[in-house]
Amino acid sequence: MWLKKWLPWKFIIKKAVRSYGFIDPFTLIARLRRFGHPSEVHEPIELLRAGVIFHARGLINTRVIQYNLDWVWPFWIVKQFKPNDRSFIPRGFAFSHINLTHRNWTAVGHPEMPHYPIVDPRGLITPYLDGWSVDFWILSGKQLLVPAKVDGAKQSMDLESEQINVSTHTEASGLRLETTVWVAESPQGFKICVHARGFAKKGGWLVLSLRPYNPEGVQFIDEIDYDRERGCFRVNKATNLQLSRKPEKVLFSTYEKGDVANNLDDVQNESSVFCEIGMATGAALFPIKERESVDLTVTAPLENTSAKKADPASPVEAPSHENWQTWVARSAQLRVPDSRIQFLYDAAVRTVLLLSAGEIYPGPYTYKRFWFRDACFMLNALLGINLPERVKNVIQRFPERQTLSGYFRSQEGEWDSNGQVLWICGRFHELTGIAYDKPFLKNLLKGAEWIAKKRTMPGEGVPHHGLLPAGFSAEHLGPNDYYYWDDFWGLAGLNQAAYLATEHHLPGKHAVLKDQAAHFRQCIFDSIRGIPERKRPGGIPASPYRRMDAGAIGSLVADYPLQLTAPGDPDIVNTVAYLMENCFHSNAFFQDMIHAGINIYLTLSLAQTLLRANNPVFRRLVRTVADLASPTGQWPEAIHPFTKGGCMGDGQHGWAAAEWLMMVRNMFVREEGRHIVIGSGIFPEWIESGHEISFGPTLVAGGTLKVSLRKSGAAVLLNLDSDQQTLGGEIDINLPGYKRQVLKRMQRTVRILS
Repeated sequence: MWLKKWLPWKFIIKKAVRSYGFIDPFTLIARLRRFGHPSEVHEPIELLRAGVIFHARGLINTRVIQYNLDWVWPFWIVKQFKPNDRSFIPRGFAFSHINLTHRNWTAVGHPEMPHYPIVDPRGLITPYLDGWSVDFWILSGKQLLVPAKVDGAKQSMDLESEQINVSTHTEASGLRLETTVWVAESPQGFKICVHARGFAKKGGWLVLSLRPYNPEGVQFIDEIDYDRERGCFRVNKATNLQLSRKPEKVLFSTYEKGDVANNLDDVQNESSVFCEIGMATGAALFPIKERESVDLTVTAPLENTSAKKADPASPVEAPSHENWQTWVARSAQLRVPDSRIQFLYDAAVRTVLLLSAGEIYPGPYTYKRFWFRDACFMLNALLGINLPERVKNVIQRFPERQTLSGYFRSQEGEWDSNGQVLWICGRFHELTGIAYDKPFLKNLLKGAEWIAKKRTMPGEGVPHHGLLPAGFSAEHLGPNDYYYWDDFWGLAGLNQAAYLATEHHLPGKHAVLKDQAAHFRQCIFDSIRGIPERKRPGGIPASPYRRMDAGAIGSLVADYPLQLTAPGDPDIVNTVAYLMENCFHSNAFFQDMIHAGINIYLTLSLAQTLLRANNPVFRRLVRTVADLASPTGQWPEAIHPFTKGGCMGDGQHGWAAAEWLMMVRNMFVREEGRHIVIGSGIFPEWIESGHEISFGPTLVAGGTLKVSLRKSGAAVLLNLDSDQQTLGGEIDINLPGYKRQVLKRMQRTVRILS
């Protein structure tokens, strides 16, 4: 310690780097930090760590890919490195080569197992998190069908089977390849299963290849062994890949020799390979007779759920996991005469179930880590589709992430998390009626105290007086600043804490929290009103020190989902108008900052604000979002405006799926304070089709509610099905094109006139 304290390290480092002609790092960092407001956390270590790992992969990609373009590479590399493709990215001064054009994949799995094999848009299968991959090709004469190089491949997700199945079909010049990927459960544990079928008009080979990469880029394979007796590959001495039939020949190659894809005509002479660089490739070839097809199934273990090895001589009970059908049947069901909307809803239900198997994650790969922010939105969606037990399993572990000061920390420097925890916990209690035990409630109230103490008080007249400190906020709003996003969440958290204090018979605590919330609210809106008109022409910028820009999208959280402002609030309406005029691309919100792409969950949050204000333009946004979904019903975090592939974040984003679920739910049933609004977002064409449409059951204050309706002549017959005789407040029936009705009490059947 004394060396660190007394030696002039900064001077020594500065002198050393200057002697080699490098820029002074301390001066550079100091300059960079001037672009944001002073904060106790300049750059969250979690983001720095993730960024270093991400770009380390990119540096390896830079070193390997461009010098080996004769290899078979993943779909994104084929597109991004092709000069006549819209996905092409020049590489001249690029620091690292990263997938910026097709960050799309679909996870398969089980609703009670947090392991997510992913499948890319051309069927490349990555069984393990950030691992190597398995690919399939067809060889016929000199022709090699590689799905990554084929335009027009077809991919689909089967939601009717017992598992999530992702199928990929590619075809060219008399060659046809179909692969289907799913996760199965057995007494020995969970396993990934891949079925491949190859057809060659003139005969040829079905090729299974082991690839040292995944949808992010290079991932090393040092060693591959093939066990001829068992018909099994062993990769990196860790994973057994079992083949359902034995290949006619097995080939291997190293980095020095080149890709095994370039040597498929070789004669088999090895049973293993070791590559000191980590770019070993392998291939198993299965003959295809002329005008016939060949089938192959490949399996690999994901998780061993058995406490001991099964005795093959005695029957073994399968692990007691609830399957997909059980969980889906428990959730709110949607029935609409719109196959696209229907499919996307059903797919989104499975996505949030998949990503909440244990801990809750915003993605199966890049974002397979926890954030309170994403968890809050995804848990809200789980409540919306009537899966409170799933929510309870997650929130009961929140205190494990709380510091002694009361801070609910997923990463440092983001001050929205405490408000989000309190908001979702308050909502859980409101919708389920389940009370919290004293230790848990104590943790929540301590979280509320943290918000109150964290607020800054530099003095009246200072724009950020009473607000939360400058921080990194939601990562995509800009450099450190006093973000209203954080403040609105903090205010909502204090409101919910006051509500929970009342519900748990703590009147003194309720009074204190209510006063704190009132003062916080006053400071926030005083700050907004104090911004010069030239900087905020009627809208709410991201912070009191910012002009209106794309970051203002964060301020809309005051409307949805927090309802801190009334429907149609002028400041909110003006913010929406600004964003739609200046920050939209192809009828969707384009986030210029960090994401640099079309953002699905932010587009849907803006649509929710329009719905709440009874603005029918929300339907256009919903349709746009539906059109931007992948063939398997998924959305990446941000979408490239030209390729329509993912350009930021995880290729299957849980927050996006959650917002789609809440969009559909609120179109049928949404709360406005203690009142329930029915049907205000239902598309008129669904009603006029004459089909019965329905949604539910969904949780509302006081019970569950299912809505179903069908047009009958000039009227609509509406059925309200609840597990309770009475629900919270009034029921406002507001179907588009029909007379509005307000029910003072619950009615099972209502006739609505046009």
